[in-house]
Amino acid sequence: MSSAKSSDSKSGGSKSGDADSHHGDDGLASRLAQTAAEIELVLASLLAEDVREGEILRPDRLLAAMRHGALGGGKRLRPFLTVETARLFGVAPAQALRAGAAVELVHCYSLVHDDLPAMDDDDTRRGQPTVHKAYDEGTAILAGDTLLTLAFEVLADPTTHPSGDVRSALVVALARASGVGGMAGGQMLDLAAEGRFADGAAIPLSEAEIRRLQAMKTGALLAGSIEIGALLGGASAAQRAALMRYGKALGAAFQVADDILDVEASPEQLGKATAKDQGRGKATLVSALGLEAAKRERDRLSAEAAAALEGFGAEADTLRAAARFAAERAN
Repeated sequence: MSSAKSSDSKSGGSKSGDADSHHGDDGLASRLAQTAAEIELVLASLLAEDVREGEILRPDRLLAAMRHGALGGGKRLRPFLTVETARLFGVAPAQALRAGAAVELVHCYSLVHDDLPAMDDDDTRRGQPTVHKAYDEGTAILAGDTLLTLAFEVLADPTTHPSGDVRSALVVALARASGVGGMAGGQMLDLAAEGRFADGAAIPLSEAEIRRLQAMKTGALLAGSIEIGALLGGASAAQRAALMRYGKALGAAFQVADDILDVEASPEQLGKATAKDQGRGKATLVSALGLEAAKRERDRLSAEAAAALEGFGAEADTLRAAARFAAERAN
């Protein structure tokens, strides 16, 4: 497989040599922090008070709740993956950040809705009250709905990419990652496994069923973040296939790590309640395999993700480091 395009090939892209100091684990923390700060600025601009063309009014309470759910916290891993993938192909930073912000808007909407009493019923998120606690349930529902809608507006806007075909592909990729066959469908499977629609008793799932659930609920949007970066950069079919293998393995490793953290981490580390999965009888690979075997599987998946990037050379070192981070993170 050919390597990614030189980042000189499109205007606005940084030269690959400029990022040498960021390759690998040593540069990952700084790249994550830099991208998180840049995404925060884009999100703050998208959620500003000024009324945009075609709008009538931005209600203060709704906008404040959206900002509460989207700003001021989180690792911003999903937009980071979009930005870093796009960077392989020399995409202009402003375009990559807009696409990454769209992915993050979908992620934030999902968290706002997941925290609702009808779903996971969480009181804290990122160390602060969840949106329905800071405001109310109706406002939280509308805030999540509007964050989701805004994500697709961002991708469909010519500012994100001049080509209508590319913008259409971006919208399709994000819709599939977050919809009935992806994140939302996975959440439905999760609720069913908890026994929400039977007699209240948790329904045991096989290991294969757990992997499928997690690939949809968590993995689909993480892999979609990679796909969006590849589409934005005009990746070849072979490059996209390799990047999707990376994204799927990374997404699976991230979810296993999350399951392990729910068992081992403190609420202070995570900024939210822990040990909730076991209490609800949630289907996890920790419950299916045991803690130590789950840790081995997490590490195997992380290595599988890194191996998928073999054809991209040193330019993909930051993405390789991200696969290790997904497995080794402490929150």
